[in-house]
Amino acid sequence: MTTPQQLLVEAAARNNAEWCAAMSRSHGLASEFGPRAWVASARTPRYYPDAVTLAPGADPAALVARIDTSAPGASVKDSFADLDLTESGFRVLFEARWIHRPAGAPAVASDLLWDVARDPDALRAWALAWDDGGGDAELFRPELLDDPATFVLAGRSASGRVVAGAVASRGDQVVGVSNVFAREGGPDTAWSVVPDAVHRRFPTLPMVGYEHGDDLAAALRHGFEPLGPLRVWLRGQEAAVHAVDVI
Repeated sequence: MTTPQQLLVEAAARNNAEWCAAMSRSHGLASEFGPRAWVASARTPRYYPDAVTLAPGADPAALVARIDTSAPGASVKDSFADLDLTESGFRVLFEARWIHRPAGAPAVASDLLWDVARDPDALRAWALAWDDGGGDAELFRPELLDDPATFVLAGRSASGRVVAGAVASRGDQVVGVSNVFAREGGPDTAWSVVPDAVHRRFPTLPMVGYEHGDDLAAALRHGFEPLGPLRVWLRGQEAAVHAVDVI
């Protein structure tokens, strides 16, 4: 029998794959959804996977055959931590947990002014704040604004400066939360203010996402619950050069 937690994990995996597909489309890359996996046949934008499993029991060989392994850096988000891709030259880059926050759960109100980036200038300001000088702000292209399910949330100080933010990806059953950041205060500050901003825009949808390390600990401290494990697999030696949506 499928448990409510398993259904949430499947919904979270599907939502995350839809976000990866939206990011890929904004870069002019096609992808496709199958019964057990979302796959992009060409290399996806930096930090985003080439495949995301959507149901347990995906066939490893068939999955790898559908992605580009001709150059180092191919990556797979193993949403149910049930694949072994070592025979295809992959290794585990890291392990993480899916997370969930029930709809209607109390959230700490912040004194930030929240809005949605709706034009290229607003998106650029958000991307520069998210990137914080890392050189990856160009990942977020204006074409992303055309996706009706993607909401780039910007938390602004009284002076209008973007100081926190996240991407909310609306699905039929859940809203995905990713790219969570705060310019000051680290993960605890970010995860303390983002849930309220997402809840105000999507009050009837539970929030899902995935995290690891300090961000996972911070999300759990601020009302999220852990779900099932996932793994990210990377092929080649360039760890973190092109791996996953780590945000």
